[in-house]
Amino acid sequence: MMGKILLEICCGSADDVIEAEKGGADRVELNSNLFQGGLTPTVGTLRVVKRHTHIPVMTMVRPRAGGFCYTEAEFETAREDARLLLQNGADGLVFGFLHEDGTVDEERTRELVRIAEGRPCVFHRALDVVPDWKRALDQLIALGVTRVLTSGQRSDVFFALDTIREMIGYAGGAIEILPGAGITLENVDRVAAVTGCSQVHLARHKTMPDPSVNNNRSIYYGGALYPPEDRFDVTDRAYVAAVRGKLG
Repeated sequence: MMGKILLEICCGSADDVIEAEKGGADRVELNSNLFQGGLTPTVGTLRVVKRHTHIPVMTMVRPRAGGFCYTEAEFETAREDARLLLQNGADGLVFGFLHEDGTVDEERTRELVRIAEGRPCVFHRALDVVPDWKRALDQLIALGVTRVLTSGQRSDVFFALDTIREMIGYAGGAIEILPGAGITLENVDRVAAVTGCSQVHLARHKTMPDPSVNNNRSIYYGGALYPPEDRFDVTDRAYVAAVRGKLG
């Protein structure tokens, strides 16, 4: 029987967080645009979340999709967003900064840790593309990063259980290892048992209808992928509760 595992839910809206808390989540990661892996949420979303929920809210600081090597203007945006999010109740920051060769950008990481002023900092899945994860963990530990979110450098945590276990052993408690990507109700107990992790990160949504566009179904507001406009996703509270029950 495993001990209680902390459950973090990846959220893309205020309603996502509200539903995640009702399902028993211990902590959330708040984003916008989950379709592209999660970008910086609005301050308004964070304020509503803090007004209606009581669990810790880690906020993404990611100015655009498509990697982690940002222009000067993008990094300036990240700094401004980080300050505003913290001023409006964020319990910590989630980010990743890399050089063009995929190694950790220590200078930019140090700056975000400084802005956080002792609040938790999470190095986002940028760790999954570094050339040497042991060297990266050493750097992040020295910089004062609290934890890393990682799939073990594979597309799915379930294919990297040995690597996750090795990461946890290598870190030795100096930095937290948070497995995420591909964790489900069906495999979460095995992930926890094999890796020895103390926390997991996952997302699960259900589709809700929005009939307001039904007068003209030929209209699309998105890009070339033409996503359906008559529906949207929200965190599946019942699924979160089922995972919570399985984790103890």
